Amino acid sequence: MLASSTLFRQATASRLALRAFATGPAAGGTISDELLQKLGSLSTQALVDGLWVMGWPPAQIDGSRPLDPNMKCVGRAVTLNFVPARPDIAQDKPPAGESPEYEAFEKCGPNEVLVMSSVGPWESVGGDIKFLRLKQLNIGGLVTDGSVRDTDEIINYGFPCFAYSTTARQGPAAMQPWECNGVINVAGVTVRPGDAIIGDQDGVVVVPAKVADKVYSIAHGREEIEEIVKEELTKNPGPPGKFYPFMSGKIKPDSPLGKLLASKGITPENSNQFEGSADW
Repeated sequence: MLASSTLFRQATASRLALRAFATGPAAGGTISDELLQKLGSLSTQALVDGLWVMGWPPAQIDGSRPLDPNMKCVGRAVTLNFVPARPDIAQDKPPAGESPEYEAFEKCGPNEVLVMSSVGPWESVGGDIKFLRLKQLNIGGLVTDGSVRDTDEIINYGFPCFAYSTTARQGPAAMQPWECNGVINVAGVTVRPGDAIIGDQDGVVVVPAKVADKVYSIAHGREEIEEIVKEELTKNPGPPGKFYPFMSGKIKPDSPLGKLLASKGITPENSNQFEGSADW
């Protein structure tokens, strides 16, 4: 009976130890500095289109807008999750400089974007004193589905900041920072640590690290095609409809667009934009 009880406890302990795998890894892959730079050279529209044709769910963080229209950010995600305020949360959270938000700050540099998941669009994730540290670290950018305060000062800091809005209210009354570099939900979009975050005047897009190479290939090819179409329509003004629709991986070689691309040396043999040449 004793042996049976011991075996049962051992089996239970083994199952509990394995439960760590139930959550899966936080990061989905790694992105090199070279690939990060390539992704940052593309528009957010092209990146969204690339993910869309691959069948991925929406990747734009709706409502996250640049504090200044000229801001653009690109970097690997460092994530920070806020949870609704509760007395025991405030008590159990590591205090002062050990708080998860400051842990996240110190992971940031020129090739990182701090992505902060707020509990609501009007709640403040921080202001001038906290974000002075991000300026000192020369951060690649800050993105949140919440709001920021001390707006003028943050703009003066010079790093790209994308937020739902601005506010004068304090954040701690509504929420507490709880976890650094976990998988977070930002305005309905999943963000994993290490994902590529690209933001411009049109919005912020999350490119999953696991498929970043392929997304770049599709989006870069699409941007090349768009430039050719615009050049043609500039030289020969007319309705653009004859070149539509053109979806990556669906362009017919014998269509007006296919023939235009062939005249520029782009064919199914060297491009994944054509029907039958998609490699995803």
